[in-house]
Amino acid sequence: MKSDRLLSILLLLQTRGRVPAHELADRLEVSVRTIYRDVEALSASGVPVYAERGRHGGIELLAGFRTDVTGLTADESRALFILAAQGAHAALGLDAALGSALRKVMAALPAPHRPAAEVTSRRVLVDATRWKGGPRPAVDLDVLQDAVFSDRRLRLRYRHSGDAEAHTYTVDPYGLVSKAGVWYLVADRRAKPRLFRADRVRAATVLPDPVRRRPGVELADAWEVLRRRVEERPGGVDVTVRVRRSRLDLFLRLNAATLAELPEDDGTGDWVVARLSCGAVREARTLLAFGDAVEVLSPPEVRAELAATAAAVRAVYEGD
Repeated sequence: MKSDRLLSILLLLQTRGRVPAHELADRLEVSVRTIYRDVEALSASGVPVYAERGRHGGIELLAGFRTDVTGLTADESRALFILAAQGAHAALGLDAALGSALRKVMAALPAPHRPAAEVTSRRVLVDATRWKGGPRPAVDLDVLQDAVFSDRRLRLRYRHSGDAEAHTYTVDPYGLVSKAGVWYLVADRRAKPRLFRADRVRAATVLPDPVRRRPGVELADAWEVLRRRVEERPGGVDVTVRVRRSRLDLFLRLNAATLAELPEDDGTGDWVVARLSCGAVREARTLLAFGDAVEVLSPPEVRAELAATAAAVRAVYEGD
Protein backbone atom coordinates (compact mmCIF):
# COMPACT_ATOMS: atom_id res chain seq x y z
CA MET A 1 0.00 0.00 0.00
CA LYS A 2 2.84 2.42 0.81
CA SER A 3 4.49 1.89 -2.59
CA ASP A 4 1.16 2.62 -4.33
CA ARG A 5 0.77 5.77 -2.22
CA LEU A 6 4.31 6.96 -3.01
CA LEU A 7 3.65 6.48 -6.71
CA SER A 8 0.34 8.32 -6.42
CA ILE A 9 2.06 11.25 -4.73
CA LEU A 10 4.72 11.31 -7.43
CA LEU A 11 2.18 11.30 -10.27
CA LEU A 12 -0.01 13.93 -8.58
CA LEU A 13 2.96 16.27 -8.13
CA GLN A 14 4.09 15.66 -11.69
CA THR A 15 0.62 16.53 -12.98
CA ARG A 16 -0.39 19.33 -10.63
CA GLY A 17 2.86 21.03 -9.65
CA ARG A 18 2.83 22.40 -6.09
CA VAL A 19 0.15 20.73 -3.95
CA PRO A 20 -0.58 21.54 -0.27
CA ALA A 21 0.13 18.68 2.10
CA HIS A 22 -3.40 18.68 3.49
CA GLU A 23 -4.81 18.27 -0.05
CA LEU A 24 -2.58 15.27 -0.69
CA ALA A 25 -3.65 13.83 2.66
CA ASP A 26 -7.34 14.26 1.74
CA ARG A 27 -6.88 12.72 -1.71
CA LEU A 28 -5.00 9.69 -0.37
CA GLU A 29 -7.03 9.40 2.86
CA VAL A 30 -4.07 9.56 5.23
CA SER A 31 -2.81 12.08 7.77
CA VAL A 32 -0.65 15.09 6.92
CA ARG A 33 2.10 13.56 9.07
CA THR A 34 2.04 10.44 6.86
CA ILE A 35 2.34 12.62 3.74
CA TYR A 36 5.50 14.27 5.11
CA ARG A 37 6.97 10.85 5.94
CA ASP A 38 6.20 9.72 2.39
CA VAL A 39 7.90 12.82 0.99
CA GLU A 40 11.01 11.98 3.01
CA ALA A 41 10.90 8.43 1.63
CA LEU A 42 10.65 9.74 -1.94
CA SER A 43 13.55 12.11 -1.35
CA ALA A 44 15.66 9.31 0.14
CA SER A 45 15.02 7.22 -2.99
CA GLY A 46 16.41 9.95 -5.23
CA VAL A 47 13.25 11.82 -6.25
CA PRO A 48 13.94 15.61 -6.14
CA VAL A 49 10.91 16.54 -4.04
CA TYR A 50 10.75 19.27 -1.42
CA ALA A 51 8.23 21.02 0.82
CA GLU A 52 7.75 24.73 1.44
CA ARG A 53 6.09 25.99 4.58
CA GLY A 54 3.79 28.97 4.82
CA ARG A 55 0.42 30.14 3.56
CA HIS A 56 1.25 29.53 -0.10
CA GLY A 57 3.53 26.59 0.52
CA GLY A 58 3.16 23.00 -0.49
CA ILE A 59 5.00 19.99 -1.82
CA GLU A 60 6.46 19.92 -5.32
CA LEU A 61 9.06 18.35 -7.57
CA LEU A 62 12.19 20.08 -8.74
CA ALA A 63 11.47 21.97 -11.97
CA GLY A 64 12.08 19.83 -15.05
CA PHE A 65 11.92 16.48 -13.28
CA ARG A 66 9.74 13.91 -15.05
CA THR A 67 9.22 10.18 -14.72
CA ASP A 68 7.91 7.77 -17.33
CA VAL A 69 6.68 5.31 -14.72
CA THR A 70 2.96 4.62 -15.19
CA GLY A 71 2.42 2.40 -12.19
CA LEU A 72 -0.58 0.81 -13.91
CA THR A 73 -1.78 -2.56 -12.72
CA ALA A 74 -3.23 -5.15 -15.10
CA ASP A 75 -6.82 -4.18 -14.19
CA GLU A 76 -6.05 -0.47 -14.57
CA SER A 77 -4.62 -1.16 -18.02
CA ARG A 78 -7.80 -2.99 -19.06
CA ALA A 79 -9.95 -0.16 -17.70
CA LEU A 80 -8.16 2.40 -19.89
CA PHE A 81 -8.85 0.44 -23.05
CA ILE A 82 -12.49 -0.15 -22.18
CA LEU A 83 -12.73 3.62 -21.73
CA ALA A 84 -12.22 4.03 -25.48
CA ALA A 85 -15.98 3.91 -26.17
CA GLN A 86 -17.27 4.93 -29.56
CA GLY A 87 -19.31 8.12 -29.85
CA ALA A 88 -18.27 10.55 -27.16
CA HIS A 89 -14.72 11.10 -28.37
CA ALA A 90 -15.83 11.46 -31.99
CA ALA A 91 -18.44 14.10 -31.06
CA LEU A 92 -15.74 16.09 -29.28
CA GLY A 93 -13.27 15.70 -32.14
CA LEU A 94 -10.93 13.63 -29.98
CA ASP A 95 -10.93 10.24 -31.72
CA ALA A 96 -7.46 10.71 -33.18
CA ALA A 97 -6.13 12.05 -29.88
CA LEU A 98 -7.57 9.07 -28.01
CA GLY A 99 -5.94 6.61 -30.38
CA SER A 100 -2.61 8.38 -30.03
CA ALA A 101 -2.90 8.47 -26.23
CA LEU A 102 -3.69 4.77 -26.03
CA ARG A 103 -0.70 3.91 -28.22
CA LYS A 104 1.53 5.89 -25.86
CA VAL A 105 0.02 4.17 -22.84
CA MET A 106 0.55 0.79 -24.49
CA ALA A 107 4.21 1.60 -25.09
CA ALA A 108 4.65 2.68 -21.47
CA LEU A 109 2.88 -0.33 -19.93
CA PRO A 110 4.96 -2.95 -18.14
CA ALA A 111 5.59 -5.78 -20.58
CA PRO A 112 3.53 -8.38 -18.61
CA HIS A 113 0.41 -6.18 -18.84
CA ARG A 114 0.50 -5.46 -22.58
CA PRO A 115 -1.11 -8.72 -23.79
CA ALA A 116 -4.09 -8.24 -21.43
CA ALA A 117 -4.60 -4.66 -22.63
CA GLU A 118 -4.45 -5.73 -26.29
CA VAL A 119 -6.95 -8.54 -25.72
CA THR A 120 -9.29 -6.15 -23.91
CA SER A 121 -9.31 -3.71 -26.83
CA ARG A 122 -10.36 -6.58 -29.15
CA ARG A 123 -12.79 -8.38 -26.84
CA VAL A 124 -14.78 -5.53 -25.24
CA LEU A 125 -16.71 -2.97 -27.28
CA VAL A 126 -18.84 -0.21 -25.74
CA ASP A 127 -21.60 1.19 -27.99
CA ALA A 128 -23.52 3.95 -26.21
CA THR A 129 -26.20 4.36 -28.89
CA ARG A 130 -29.65 2.82 -28.47
CA TRP A 131 -31.15 0.16 -30.73
CA LYS A 132 -33.10 1.68 -33.60
CA GLY A 133 -32.50 5.14 -32.27
CA GLY A 134 -33.32 6.63 -35.65
CA PRO A 135 -31.61 9.57 -37.32
CA ARG A 136 -30.57 12.42 -35.05
CA PRO A 137 -29.88 16.03 -35.95
CA ALA A 138 -26.22 16.94 -36.30
CA VAL A 139 -24.74 18.42 -33.15
CA ASP A 140 -21.99 21.05 -33.32
CA LEU A 141 -20.22 21.05 -29.98
CA ASP A 142 -17.30 23.27 -31.00
CA VAL A 143 -18.63 26.57 -29.63
CA LEU A 144 -19.99 24.91 -26.48
CA GLN A 145 -16.59 23.32 -25.88
CA ASP A 146 -14.85 26.66 -26.39
CA ALA A 147 -16.98 28.27 -23.69
CA VAL A 148 -16.58 25.32 -21.30
CA PHE A 149 -12.79 25.14 -21.55
CA SER A 150 -12.15 28.90 -21.71
CA ASP A 151 -14.47 29.60 -18.74
CA ARG A 152 -16.53 32.13 -20.69
CA ARG A 153 -20.23 32.94 -20.69
CA LEU A 154 -22.44 31.77 -23.56
CA ARG A 155 -25.28 33.37 -25.47
CA LEU A 156 -27.65 30.71 -26.78
CA ARG A 157 -30.51 30.67 -29.25
CA TYR A 158 -32.40 27.65 -27.95
CA ARG A 159 -35.66 25.99 -28.99
CA HIS A 160 -37.49 24.08 -26.27
CA SER A 161 -39.43 20.94 -27.09
CA GLY A 162 -42.90 21.92 -28.29
CA ASP A 163 -41.97 25.56 -28.96
CA ALA A 164 -42.05 26.90 -32.49
CA GLU A 165 -39.69 29.79 -31.78
CA ALA A 166 -36.20 29.82 -30.26
CA HIS A 167 -35.40 31.85 -27.14
CA THR A 168 -32.23 33.76 -26.31
CA TYR A 169 -30.39 33.03 -23.05
CA THR A 170 -27.12 34.14 -21.49
CA VAL A 171 -25.75 31.25 -19.43
CA ASP A 172 -22.75 30.27 -17.33
CA PRO A 173 -21.59 26.79 -18.42
CA TYR A 174 -20.30 24.09 -16.08
CA GLY A 175 -19.65 21.51 -18.76
CA LEU A 176 -20.99 18.96 -21.23
CA VAL A 177 -22.68 15.66 -20.37
CA SER A 178 -23.33 12.72 -22.71
CA LYS A 179 -26.41 10.84 -21.52
CA ALA A 180 -27.32 7.69 -23.49
CA GLY A 181 -25.73 9.15 -26.60
CA VAL A 182 -27.41 12.57 -26.25
CA TRP A 183 -25.27 15.62 -25.43
CA TYR A 184 -26.40 18.21 -22.88
CA LEU A 185 -24.97 21.53 -21.77
CA VAL A 186 -25.16 22.02 -18.00
CA ALA A 187 -25.20 25.72 -17.17
CA ASP A 188 -26.53 28.30 -14.75
CA ARG A 189 -29.05 30.88 -15.89
CA ARG A 190 -29.50 33.65 -13.36
CA ALA A 191 -27.66 31.48 -10.79
CA LYS A 192 -30.08 28.54 -11.26
CA PRO A 193 -29.02 25.19 -12.81
CA ARG A 194 -30.46 24.53 -16.27
CA LEU A 195 -30.16 21.73 -18.79
CA PHE A 196 -29.86 22.48 -22.50
CA ARG A 197 -30.03 19.69 -25.06
CA ALA A 198 -27.22 20.32 -27.54
CA ASP A 199 -29.22 19.40 -30.65
CA ARG A 200 -31.79 22.10 -29.80
CA VAL A 201 -29.19 24.87 -29.76
CA ARG A 202 -29.85 26.93 -32.88
CA ALA A 203 -26.89 29.30 -32.39
CA ALA A 204 -24.20 29.83 -29.75
CA THR A 205 -21.76 32.66 -29.17
CA VAL A 206 -18.89 32.72 -26.68
CA LEU A 207 -18.96 36.03 -24.81
CA PRO A 208 -15.85 37.88 -23.58
CA ASP A 209 -17.18 37.90 -20.01
CA PRO A 210 -15.75 35.32 -17.57
CA VAL A 211 -18.11 32.61 -16.39
CA ARG A 212 -20.01 33.25 -13.14
CA ARG A 213 -20.46 29.88 -11.52
CA ARG A 214 -21.83 29.43 -8.01
CA PRO A 215 -18.96 29.03 -5.52
CA GLY A 216 -18.10 25.44 -4.69
CA VAL A 217 -20.38 23.94 -7.36
CA GLU A 218 -18.82 21.56 -9.89
CA LEU A 219 -20.26 19.94 -13.01
CA ALA A 220 -21.07 16.70 -11.17
CA ASP A 221 -22.98 18.64 -8.47
CA ALA A 222 -25.08 20.60 -10.97
CA TRP A 223 -25.75 17.48 -13.05
CA GLU A 224 -26.94 15.52 -10.02
CA VAL A 225 -29.49 18.24 -9.18
CA LEU A 226 -30.78 18.34 -12.76
CA ARG A 227 -30.83 14.55 -13.12
CA ARG A 228 -32.91 14.18 -9.99
CA ARG A 229 -35.24 16.93 -11.18
CA VAL A 230 -35.93 14.96 -14.38
CA GLU A 231 -36.20 11.52 -12.80
CA GLU A 232 -38.10 12.47 -9.65
CA ARG A 233 -40.74 14.84 -10.95
CA PRO A 234 -43.33 15.55 -8.24
CA GLY A 235 -47.02 14.94 -8.78
CA GLY A 236 -48.08 13.13 -11.91
CA VAL A 237 -50.86 10.66 -12.55
CA ASP A 238 -50.92 7.09 -11.23
CA VAL A 239 -52.26 4.79 -13.94
CA THR A 240 -53.28 1.16 -13.49
CA VAL A 241 -53.37 -1.00 -16.61
CA ARG A 242 -53.75 -4.61 -17.56
CA VAL A 243 -51.43 -6.06 -20.18
CA ARG A 244 -51.75 -9.20 -22.26
CA ARG A 245 -49.07 -11.62 -21.15
CA SER A 246 -47.89 -12.09 -24.73
CA ARG A 247 -46.92 -8.39 -24.88
CA LEU A 248 -45.71 -8.00 -21.30
CA ASP A 249 -41.96 -8.08 -22.02
CA LEU A 250 -42.27 -5.41 -24.70
CA PHE A 251 -44.57 -3.33 -22.49
CA LEU A 252 -42.14 -3.40 -19.57
CA ARG A 253 -39.18 -2.53 -21.79
CA LEU A 254 -40.86 0.44 -23.48
CA ASN A 255 -42.39 1.79 -20.28
CA ALA A 256 -39.47 1.24 -17.92
CA ALA A 257 -39.13 4.98 -17.26
CA THR A 258 -42.72 5.31 -15.98
CA LEU A 259 -43.15 2.00 -14.13
CA ALA A 260 -44.13 2.66 -10.53
CA GLU A 261 -43.13 -0.87 -9.55
CA LEU A 262 -42.56 -4.25 -11.16
CA PRO A 263 -45.90 -6.03 -11.65
CA GLU A 264 -46.74 -9.06 -9.56
CA ASP A 265 -46.90 -11.96 -11.96
CA ASP A 266 -47.84 -15.45 -10.79
CA GLY A 267 -47.39 -16.86 -14.30
CA THR A 268 -51.09 -17.67 -14.81
CA GLY A 269 -53.88 -16.02 -16.78
CA ASP A 270 -53.87 -13.97 -19.96
CA TRP A 271 -53.52 -10.57 -18.29
CA VAL A 272 -51.03 -8.95 -15.89
CA VAL A 273 -51.79 -5.78 -13.91
CA ALA A 274 -49.14 -3.04 -13.93
CA ARG A 275 -48.93 0.46 -12.47
CA LEU A 276 -47.41 3.49 -14.15
CA SER A 277 -46.64 7.03 -13.00
CA CYS A 278 -47.22 9.48 -15.87
CA GLY A 279 -46.33 13.16 -15.76
CA ALA A 280 -49.74 14.15 -17.15
CA VAL A 281 -52.92 12.57 -18.47
CA ARG A 282 -51.89 13.23 -22.08
CA GLU A 283 -48.69 11.20 -21.66
CA ALA A 284 -50.77 8.02 -21.36
CA ARG A 285 -51.67 8.33 -25.06
CA THR A 286 -48.54 6.33 -25.87
CA LEU A 287 -50.34 3.25 -24.52
CA LEU A 288 -52.54 3.26 -27.63
CA ALA A 289 -49.53 1.92 -29.54
CA PHE A 290 -50.27 -1.46 -27.93
CA GLY A 291 -53.79 -1.54 -29.39
CA ASP A 292 -56.07 -3.98 -27.55
CA ALA A 293 -53.11 -5.57 -25.73
CA VAL A 294 -53.24 -2.89 -23.02
CA GLU A 295 -56.32 -1.57 -21.19
CA VAL A 296 -56.30 1.31 -18.69
CA LEU A 297 -58.29 0.33 -15.60
CA SER A 298 -57.96 3.64 -13.74
CA PRO A 299 -58.21 6.58 -13.31
CA PRO A 300 -61.37 7.48 -15.30
CA GLU A 301 -59.84 10.63 -16.80
CA VAL A 302 -57.08 8.60 -18.46
CA ARG A 303 -59.62 6.12 -19.86
CA ALA A 304 -61.59 9.07 -21.23
CA GLU A 305 -58.47 10.63 -22.76
CA LEU A 306 -57.53 7.41 -24.56
CA ALA A 307 -61.12 6.82 -25.72
CA ALA A 308 -61.32 10.35 -27.15
CA THR A 309 -57.95 10.00 -28.88
CA ALA A 310 -58.88 6.61 -30.35
CA ALA A 311 -62.19 8.07 -31.61
CA ALA A 312 -60.33 10.98 -33.25
CA VAL A 313 -57.96 8.58 -34.99
CA ARG A 314 -60.90 6.46 -36.19
CA ALA A 315 -62.57 9.56 -37.56
CA VAL A 316 -59.46 10.41 -39.55
CA TYR A 317 -59.39 7.02 -41.24
CA GLU A 318 -63.15 6.80 -41.81
CA GLY A 319 -63.41 10.33 -43.24
CA ASP A 320 -62.95 11.46 -46.83
